[in-house]
Formats: sequence, C-alpha cells, structure tokens
Amino acid sequence: MSAKTMTACMLVDVNKFEIREVPVPEVGFGEVLCRIRAVAICGTDPEIVNGSRRSIGWPPHFPFILGHEWSGEVVEVGEGVSEFKIGDRVAGEAHKGCGYCRNCLRGNYTLCLNYGRSETGHRHYGFTNPGANCQYNVYHVKAIHKIPDNLSFIHASLLDTAGVAMHGIQLIGITPGGTVAIYGPGPIGLCAMQIVKGMGAKTVIMVGRRHRLQIAREIGADYAVDFEKEDPVKRIMEITGGIGADEVLECSGADETPMQCVNSVRKGGKINLIGFYEDDSVQLPPMTKMVLDEILMVGSRANPNVSEQVLNLFAAGVINGEKVVSHRFPLEKYPEALDTFVNRKDGAIKVVIEP
Repeated sequence: MSAKTMTACMLVDVNKFEIREVPVPEVGFGEVLCRIRAVAICGTDPEIVNGSRRSIGWPPHFPFILGHEWSGEVVEVGEGVSEFKIGDRVAGEAHKGCGYCRNCLRGNYTLCLNYGRSETGHRHYGFTNPGANCQYNVYHVKAIHKIPDNLSFIHASLLDTAGVAMHGIQLIGITPGGTVAIYGPGPIGLCAMQIVKGMGAKTVIMVGRRHRLQIAREIGADYAVDFEKEDPVKRIMEITGGIGADEVLECSGADETPMQCVNSVRKGGKINLIGFYEDDSVQLPPMTKMVLDEILMVGSRANPNVSEQVLNLFAAGVINGEKVVSHRFPLEKYPEALDTFVNRKDGAIKVVIEP
C-alpha cells in the first residue's frame, strides 16, 4: 500500500458534511487495511447525521466518518494476521466486542459490556469508531468475512442488513410449513422475507405500503397487506383463519406496530422486534393477552454470529439483492445519496455508495 492519504466524507457537524483528504489509517496487530468498494446507507445513519443519537454517543465527536455496511478488498495485513491476505474480497460487521466480558464470552459481542471503550479492544465501526465512508479503513479480523466469488461488492454490502434480519429470525425460530407476518418491507424486511422462505415458511404476509410493498410482491410475498387501505391485524387474522401468524417480525420501527404484532400472532407465537422506536410514543401491547396467550416478544440487536450463513445464502441465491439495492452514488455525492434514501426518492430502498 503506497497511498498515504485518502478521500473521506466527514460529518463535521449536525447535518453538515465535507469531502476531505485525510491520512490513511495505520494497521495494528490483528487488523487489516481494506480498500472500500461499496457502503450501504443504513436507517441509523440519518439519525446520527441529524443529531438524534448524540445522547448515546453516536458520533462520539466531530469530525467523524460514518458508514458501517460495507464491502471491499484487503490491501495490507497487520502483525498476527494469518486468516486473510492481500487481495481477499471481504465484507464487514459493525461490531467487534472486547472479547473477554461475560457477554462476549457467550458470543453476544453486539452486547459487549465494554461498549465504547476502545482501550478494551471494543469497536463499533461507523458509530464510535471511524467507518467506511472513505477509500480505506482498518478493521480487526474478527469483524470481516470473505465474500463468495459469485457475490458482487454491491450486494456484499448488504451483509449487515441481511444479518440483522437473520439474527432476529434465529432468536425466535421459524415454523417449517408455517406462516410468518412481516411488518415493514424496507431493506431488512425484504431480506427477512427471503430468508424465512428459504428456511421453510409456507406463507409470508408482508405489511407495508406503496412502492416497497410492490417490491415485496415481486420477490415472493404470498400476501401483501397495504396498511393505508385495510387493518393489518384484521387481514392477517383473516388469512390465517382466525389463528394468527406463527411468527411475526417487526422491521418498520413504527410506533403502533408492536401492539399490532401481539394482536396478529397466534397463541404461543413469537415476535421479534428489529426496528428502532421513539420510546415515549410507542403504543404498548396488551400485556394480559401476552400473558394468557404465552406470547414471546424479544428484541434483537445487529447481526452477531450469522455472517457466514448470510453470505452463503447470498451465494446460493436464497437472498437476492438485486431488488433491494435501488440506487448507487459516488462518495462525493453522499449528501445527495442520503437525501435520496431518507426521502425515498425515485422509489429508493437501499442506497449504496461506491468510494
């Protein structure tokens, strides 16, 4: 690696970006330097940009480099690295735990008890540590995975998105031959729909609206429920003969959906909450119903221990990113790309940056 500087899109203040020339980061022990080829914009990125996540330290300071859904290639390896070599095509996770706290030892490194403390080895790339909205970045080998030969950089950047869906699905399981209802046909919801189909769900009901609901129809939803035109709970109960879905995945983050999930799952059913919510405005589900019907509701965070499985699902064609990635932009047009994503311009679903 001969380059000493690189182009980076810096968040220099709330809602303010600058394209700057900055030093290429140095590789440490157990780390590799990667040339970033694709970075997908995530739903948390605009929340960091507009300052609504400053209270939890996202970002920890200005200027800061965002971007945590990425793929690229290894251009330099640090001391102690044997698993990767120069030229390897890789995709990354945002989380790398400290490795020794109780949660990390149990494999729950996205719930690391030393979160945000870089001196312990913890990293949260694009949140508390520099991210991928640049030409090069350094990553610990625990946070990267080799990409199958038949998977493009663009679609490999969906590893985090599909991984979030996979983790949520694994937490509650899927009933073979059963019915799954998914609230929210965004990038995570569309990936989740394809995964549960691949895991043996017979019927998938997608709840959403407009263009994204149409995309869900095109890539395999058995039923598409437009919540602007009909009551999703009533419709799900009609489809299931009054029983309810076996599993429900909440991927929208809408305030009213946790309550709708409880009312549309069967007795003994399971619900996974994937979306981010405004805690002071969420409609609480009926607790007595949850008790009497023995409904399990569990939250999930990020994508621990699922990356290899997700990459294999992409390689096998179970997850098809073609309908999920709708727009591509160069790094220099990041503000335009973010605006396209946030305001869903031209039917935007997943917007990818190519540094």
